Parts: sequence; C-alpha cells; structure tokens
Amino acid sequence: MVAAVAGEDQPSPTSGTSRYHDGNSRGGSAMSDLPGSAADLLPLLTRAERLLSRRVGTVLSAESLSIEAWRVLCLLADGLGHPMSEVAAEASLPPGTLTKLVDQLVDRNLVFRRVDPIDRRRIRAYLTARGRSEHARVDAQIRAHLAGLDTTDDTYLASLLDALIARLNAGHPTPAHTSA
Repeated sequence: MVAAVAGEDQPSPTSGTSRYHDGNSRGGSAMSDLPGSAADLLPLLTRAERLLSRRVGTVLSAESLSIEAWRVLCLLADGLGHPMSEVAAEASLPPGTLTKLVDQLVDRNLVFRRVDPIDRRRIRAYLTARGRSEHARVDAQIRAHLAGLDTTDDTYLASLLDALIARLNAGHPTPAHTSA
C-alpha cells in the first residue's frame, strides 16, 4: 500500500528529493530522503495518511460512510465490544462527536450499544449482524480498490509502524537508528 501513484509524491530521478503536490520539495537541510528520527516521520506519515484516506474515502462515500465511521466499524469488527471511551480514543474523536456518529450508525442498524456487564457505568458498542456483513463487504471493496498499491514491503512497514506506535504509547523515545 505504499507504492507511489502517478503524480503523487514521487522521487525525482535526478534530484533524489520528493516533490509534493504543493510544489514543496524535501531534502537538504530540513529533512533527508531517508528519515533518521521519529520527528522526520511526521510529515511523511501525515501525507501517506491523507493520500490513503482520500483513496479509501472514494469507496466509503459510495456507501455513505465517513472515514471516522469506518474507523469505528473496523474497531468493532473484532466482535469484543468496546467502551465508548476506547472507541473515541481509537477513532480520534471527541466523546460528543463520537456519540453523534454512533447514533447515526445505530440508526443504520450497523451498531448497537449495551451496558457493560462488569462496570454498569460504562456503555459498550458492538456491530450488529448487518454491521458485520456491511463491514466485510466494504472491507473487500477497499482491499480490491487498493490492491494495485500493495508491495512485498507492506508487512514489514506495518511491523515498523506497530513498533513505533508501541514506543510512542509507552512514552519511550525512539532509539537511534543504527545501520549494519
């Protein structure tokens, strides 16, 4: 899913720098072509997330779903049910916004809420049978839509990103990059 797409963030064959749609190029003193620290990753990850969201958004818009709604459905697809506070954190939404979004998903019979059996003060969200079916169907559409972007490095990239997320969640600084 990381392969370059015509006209988007492709390295220049002569300069070795990337040129973004806004005409700015990376390289030289600001950032190198190969990021050396977590701080250098921020603009790259942001750009990749925006481009990927735009592509996924084309599939989701045909289903009348937003990226945020898709994030909620993906989280709930594990079938475990999640507290609304966890859903809000994972979807990067404020609690009030999440409540409105989940209300819409409930109205579409994709999600339902239940009181947490262990902590009755908490509400857990789950996918309905229709929600599971719709998630599987749309997930297959998204995967087909993005199939041309797959590379053999995707699994490795995903593992690196998981490791970065784990370090950031743990509050540990990114270890210095060493090369063999």
